[in-house]
Amino acid sequence: MAIKQPDLTINISNHQSSLQIFKAAASNFISSLSGKMFTFGLGLMLLDETHSAISFGINMIISPIVGLLCLVPIGNLIDNYPHKTILTGSLTARTLALILFAASINLFTATAKLIPIVLFLIIDAISTNINDTCYSAATHELVNAHNIQRLSSLTQSAISLSSILSPALGVGLYSLVGFSGFVILEIVATLASFGIMLTMKFHYHATNQFANSQHAPVTSHSQFAKFHSGLNYMRSRTMIKITILLSVILNFLYTAVTIGIPYILKDQLHTGNGPIGVLETGSAIGMLLGSLLLTLLPPTGQKRLFLKLIIPVLILDSQILLLGVLFMTSQSPTGYALLGSFIMGILAFALVILNITFQVYLQQTVPTKLLGRVVATLTTVNSSIMPIMPIGTLMFTLIFQSTTHGGLVLIINGILLLGYTLLLLRPLNQAIHSEQP
Repeated sequence: MAIKQPDLTINISNHQSSLQIFKAAASNFISSLSGKMFTFGLGLMLLDETHSAISFGINMIISPIVGLLCLVPIGNLIDNYPHKTILTGSLTARTLALILFAASINLFTATAKLIPIVLFLIIDAISTNINDTCYSAATHELVNAHNIQRLSSLTQSAISLSSILSPALGVGLYSLVGFSGFVILEIVATLASFGIMLTMKFHYHATNQFANSQHAPVTSHSQFAKFHSGLNYMRSRTMIKITILLSVILNFLYTAVTIGIPYILKDQLHTGNGPIGVLETGSAIGMLLGSLLLTLLPPTGQKRLFLKLIIPVLILDSQILLLGVLFMTSQSPTGYALLGSFIMGILAFALVILNITFQVYLQQTVPTKLLGRVVATLTTVNSSIMPIMPIGTLMFTLIFQSTTHGGLVLIINGILLLGYTLLLLRPLNQAIHSEQP
């Protein structure tokens, strides 16, 4: 049965859309660059103070847990209130939290510093979750239908560019200004993003989809009832269900890459830290090139959607396999770095094209009134599956530590992912055809 397309009749000109895209990309670049450097500085400071291995992983633990716990209220909030109002409240709360954090962090010493850090990271995770989901749900209010792909691509380009620049800038700034300077920089960057957001025009639909929700009493029952309607919608969409099945297995098996690369290079191949950084840079460059390519290509809507989704997945699977083959061959550290960064670049290139293609598909097919709940649910599923259910992390840690051939683990993973992808080819193709308007 064909799906009903969302109402995209809000009158936004191409000139207005281009201006909004520029502002969104600038805001994303500023917030992403400063945020990544702040996280880096926070990890270094904690390492100096506590000498704990958890220093660089504390945010990775807090963010997905907060995302899961806040899934229902955030999804409902975004679908029931004006998005600019929500963003204003979220950024105001984050700015105040940063100021309080800056004023209180030096009152604690050693491991006690974890108290203000954890409190701030909880607020930061809630604010970031709200902001990211809110911007995704507000796409139709910022640009016209013709510019949805450009908006997604350029904002992803800004995030990818910040990933390339943040490591070097983070090291230099930490040595120059210390952690206190990072906090001040993050406050300034948050205010800059806040200011850009205030200049953006959110074009609400003439029927005002938020009007009926602003005066309704908020109870736990109504919260879950509203969110349940979003889940029912997702259950009715075979395409979304298959995508969730694919992403869960992909995230599960991809853990072998995130855990395996540094372990294989440093502990098994004894290459040192250099090649690890080069592979990360190659990945960031691949993401940037992929998002820039989709910026230059004209939007094609849902034409050839099956190929646009399945080809990147097959490339991703094959690159994991090739990465394992590389680590099983005899190379110098330079060889591992150069060939590995090329493979990681292609892998990240395919991944970002897959993500943007699916984001645009959601924007084009999910009713605006449900978009917040759908995006919040999918984001939480993708980000929380590993931290909340650390089966993959524990499993691959034990596997890598029990073998001297880590590359073989990646080869097997690539083959498993390839086989799983092939099993989903027919159901995915049928789902796409059944949902064509």
